[in-house]
Amino acid sequence: MTWAVVAAAGRGTRFGAPLPKQYLPLAGRRVIEHSLRAVLDHPDVDGVVVALAAGDADWPGWRELGGKPVLTCTGGAERADSVLAALHALPASVSEDQWVLVHDAARPCLHRDDLARLLFEGGADPVGALLAAPVRDTLKRADEQGRAAATEPRERLWRALTPQLFRRGSLVRALEAAVRAGVRVTDEAMAIERLGLKPRLVEGRDDNLKITTPADLALAEFILSRRQAND
Repeated sequence: MTWAVVAAAGRGTRFGAPLPKQYLPLAGRRVIEHSLRAVLDHPDVDGVVVALAAGDADWPGWRELGGKPVLTCTGGAERADSVLAALHALPASVSEDQWVLVHDAARPCLHRDDLARLLFEGGADPVGALLAAPVRDTLKRADEQGRAAATEPRERLWRALTPQLFRRGSLVRALEAAVRAGVRVTDEAMAIERLGLKPRLVEGRDDNLKITTPADLALAEFILSRRQAND
């Protein structure tokens, strides 16, 4: 049994749209519906808990998708608060030792092959794993004037993606420790790393993009339309 949690409490103010970006239309559905269906598509994923902003009037009210349960809870101001709330809202049948996927609401282009590989490789790892992509661009370090001061080596650098896969109990402890320390973790792997553990990097597709700008939305539309045409 594996459940997923999806952080959807952010307002996406940088996007500049009247709706939070996870509710924008994309290839015939909302962004968040693509993200939810992508994780629920795998037969080993039994359901999902979505952490919503307090008073979220845009949530469509789904209680199931693809024949699997969709539960909701109220998230918090920071990502860690929302993920913790969702972890605590998982059904009691999900034990501390069971694996939980954490996915972004605004990451709609997750490919089924990447999810299958993450569950297979991560489930065999004692710590857990995350989808990630090797950095392929040349990296520059800027000075105080915004000029290129140095070229940074990109070997062994990866971009963290989602989903990320960790055991429920260890992830709760890691996130709670970060919150107590006042550390703003930007993903779940960072919280696990703070405990001295090293999650496995599972290479994922570069097109598993997170919607941040209108250009990202247009690219996601292209990616999903191409996939639908090839299915």
